[in-house]
Amino acid sequence: MLFDIEVKISLKSGMLNPEATTIERSLELLGYEVKNVKTKEILTFQMEGEDREVIRANATDMCERLLCNPVIHDYKINVIPQNSACGK
Repeated sequence: MLFDIEVKISLKSGMLNPEATTIERSLELLGYEVKNVKTKEILTFQMEGEDREVIRANATDMCERLLCNPVIHDYKINVIPQNSACGK
């Protein structure tokens, strides 16, 4: 079975986020009132297997070993069977 994997990566609370700061300031210069801009990175890929929890465990291992820095990042993993009509 093929699974679609979505990993949402964000900075932990309290970490400096220069990209979000730049976006917030730029929007304010354009006349928009915005506060607390945050950015996230979304990675998508597919994995093949039979057990959804094994796929989730493998995706978690990937995040811990390569995709994220657990010291500064939070992440959320969605594992969706490709043949699922409603996902999650």
